[in-house]
Amino acid sequence: MRIAIVTDAWEPQVNGVVNTLKATRKQLRAHGHAVLMVTPENMRSYSCPTYPEIRLAYKPYAKVAAALEDFDPDCIHIATEGPMGLAARRFCINRGLDFTTAYHTRFPEYLRTRFHLPLALTYRWLKWFHRPAKAVMVPTPRMQDALEKSGFKNVVQWSRGVDTDYFRPGQHEEVTHERPLYLYVGRIAVEKNIEAFLQMELPGAKWVIGDGPMREELEKKYPDVHFLGAKPHDALPAYYNCADVFVFPSRTDTFGLVLVEAMACGVPVAAYPVEGPIDVVAQGKSGVLHEDLMRACFEALNLKRSVVREHALHYSWSAATQQFLAHLHPVRKTDHIPMVRRPAPKPTA
Repeated sequence: MRIAIVTDAWEPQVNGVVNTLKATRKQLRAHGHAVLMVTPENMRSYSCPTYPEIRLAYKPYAKVAAALEDFDPDCIHIATEGPMGLAARRFCINRGLDFTTAYHTRFPEYLRTRFHLPLALTYRWLKWFHRPAKAVMVPTPRMQDALEKSGFKNVVQWSRGVDTDYFRPGQHEEVTHERPLYLYVGRIAVEKNIEAFLQMELPGAKWVIGDGPMREELEKKYPDVHFLGAKPHDALPAYYNCADVFVFPSRTDTFGLVLVEAMACGVPVAAYPVEGPIDVVAQGKSGVLHEDLMRACFEALNLKRSVVREHALHYSWSAATQQFLAHLHPVRKTDHIPMVRRPAPKPTA
């Protein structure tokens, strides 16, 4: 098939959404599908408020429409709800084309945390955005239940995967710090609830890999924590393998791709029993979920790394991509008709 994926999140951003889309594109192409990524690259853009490293496309409709018309896709998937996603949604509705969407990020909870916006207001807007979609893809069963209870329709599951040949027990960076070593990987931002980890009086050392708007403030506030900055995705296995416990303090992630990356390296997880971790972590086997995060950290130290690794093997990008394919809808209900009426070929002798 010819599959167009429209997204606001793309390189040089480093996050779970970008990693998910890149892995899905790789799998789709490996199975013979033609994939067009419609991204903010080479478009006029502006900085996302409070996230200057994230660039949002400025008035992208014309370029999005041109890219989709030229590619003439069999299926259109809108991955994000930003300017690119809005442009693709408008394009599809104007032309009577079916499409699917995804719910990667719990924006209502993020916006309440950062700007104190009422949840009901943001959820109302998101329901409007996703309402025309033939399928709204979410990563976990509990996320599906939560959205359906909020009034979303056509919600389906699209899980996530991990490259277990790449993320595996093995070489690690040289560690000169005390043990045990507790690791956090992700954005350094208020919605990640990272201070729940930083303020704990844990024996040993704490490492933080990532960047974000709170990094400078938190480095000064917690001088005993080792802030290592953002690392390339291909460098992460060596850091995961240094850790004794991977700490995931977020209460708002829909999945948490870093959870399966850590577990694939055999690193047990300590997290809260909330949507995301509760669907990904096997309690008492690959991690410990508890409302007392410090207790979860201590108990996770006792888990066998081989068992943690074994649980992660259930997550593959191949299986996740098959789910994605199953939920796609053709752009038209009838046999495929090109979006653009191309000139008929000249008769040949």
